[in-house]
Amino acid sequence: MDILTQLPQQLINGLTLGAVYALIAIGYTMVYGILGMLNFAHGEIYMIGGFTGWWVLHLLSRQHEVVMNAGVVIGLMIVAAMGVSAFVGILTQRFAYRPLRNAPRINLLLSALGVSIFLQNFVLNYQGAKPRVYYVSSLIPKAIQIIHIGPVVVSFMRIVVVLITFLLMALLTVIIKRTKTGKAMRATAQDLEMATFLGIDVDRIIVLVFILGSALGGAAGVLVGLLFTQVDYFMGFQAGVKGFVAAVLGGIGSITGAMVGGILLGLAESMAVTFLPSAYKDIVAFIILVIILITKPSGLLGEKIQEKV
Repeated sequence: MDILTQLPQQLINGLTLGAVYALIAIGYTMVYGILGMLNFAHGEIYMIGGFTGWWVLHLLSRQHEVVMNAGVVIGLMIVAAMGVSAFVGILTQRFAYRPLRNAPRINLLLSALGVSIFLQNFVLNYQGAKPRVYYVSSLIPKAIQIIHIGPVVVSFMRIVVVLITFLLMALLTVIIKRTKTGKAMRATAQDLEMATFLGIDVDRIIVLVFILGSALGGAAGVLVGLLFTQVDYFMGFQAGVKGFVAAVLGGIGSITGAMVGGILLGLAESMAVTFLPSAYKDIVAFIILVIILITKPSGLLGEKIQEKV
């Protein structure tokens, strides 16, 4: 098939995938912006969101057919996943990170890796290694499951995923830019000690950051389940790596950068499938990470860090 005829299709695929990467990357970049640490357990929180969505769909289905309006079911799946993931994020912050806040960064890193392994094995123990299938066909009428736009074939679920993703990112932007809490979060990210002197409850802000970041990760888990129709206990590792690369690409610590980085990474992977064998798709993320770290360590939209004298 002519490569040029594949480009529009791959652009649509890349935009969908990139939007999900962006949601995951936001969780990384928000925590890093406040605490200066990488929450490597974020991928597992995303995975837990995916399983939560599956359970909601399972409980609201009979013989793989939903018992109520499909739009309501999808909404409940996302809300439940965001709630459970936010709760796990709160517990992670309280028991794994907060006691080590003044410890060396390597201690926080090891703690994050420990939480990641614990959550992964916790889900493996209670859910098993067998993937859980999202019966997406029960949520969308067959007549509109596939939409043809010229040579481009778009599944209706891809449209739903993109719309929900951009809606969540828009809501987060409003919270960060237009609310008093968002202003406090930006002040804390800029200078934690000064924010404390100005009367900002830094502990509360850190908890809110984990709530928001984890909730978006949980929503991403559901959206991936709807997109690829299954979730498993190991899905958090790969997604966590991609989210981390997207955050670094856009500029770790920059929420806008995380959004842009996620979209660009998704597009890059989709274009790689067009020009390279599909087996090389996952290598693209690591190549991009190496190039960015060598040429522009601060990322595309990140601020250059001034060396202290």
